[in-house]
Amino acid sequence: MLRRLPFLLFLLIGSMAFSQKKSELFAQIDELKSEKSAVEQQLAEAKREISSSNAKAETLEVENEGLRDANATLLKNLSSFSQLSKQNSENVNKAMAALERKEKQLSGINDMISSNDSVAVVSLARIQQMLGENGKVNVTEGIVIISNSLNNLFGSDTGLELTEPGKLWLSNVAKIIVANPSFTAEIEGLNITGEFGPTFDQASAIAKELVGAHRIPSDKLNVVAKDGNFREGINIKLHPDYKGFYDKAKESIKGTQ
Repeated sequence: MLRRLPFLLFLLIGSMAFSQKKSELFAQIDELKSEKSAVEQQLAEAKREISSSNAKAETLEVENEGLRDANATLLKNLSSFSQLSKQNSENVNKAMAALERKEKQLSGINDMISSNDSVAVVSLARIQQMLGENGKVNVTEGIVIISNSLNNLFGSDTGLELTEPGKLWLSNVAKIIVANPSFTAEIEGLNITGEFGPTFDQASAIAKELVGAHRIPSDKLNVVAKDGNFREGINIKLHPDYKGFYDKAKESIKGTQ
């Protein structure tokens, strides 16, 4: 019995040591399970974060692609706007240049009109001086109008033979026509009866006297008869050289084009 006691003690101690080791192993197993569970949780969380990051990355990629498209469209629109702006600027410059040419044309024509009017006004003073105090002269729209009555020219409303005062008046008118070669003369007979035949004959008698007695070229004279609107008599209208005026105006327009 005594011989077995050490062996039993050894077995007991061994059994106790084995039990202690077993408990430690179970504790380590439990600890490893806990660590494994924690690692699995961390892994799952990491996977969720990776999935979320991937989703965000895909969203950002889509947004970035949209921004690239928008940027490309914006650049294209800016290029188109720049070209349109340049074209509009060129059109404005062309319009301004055309306007400046038109202003020069109008300015030149206005200068010529003013020049014609000035010539008429200067001629008015000279004509008035040549006709004397009793000469009836005025300027209307650049036309010099010399007037006389039928009684003074023909002795009556229906006369066709010129009086001596009438012939003297016409001699001064002839001098005026010769002194202004650029003017053409219109002999205008006015009546208040509506019978234009006798009035035309009176105006023609004036023209005949100017051509025959004073050698005024017939192509510089024009004879008309008109309703005098409660006025009768003879008007001799000295017209500026309209053909020359229009020729100059056309040359002025060509020169500024």
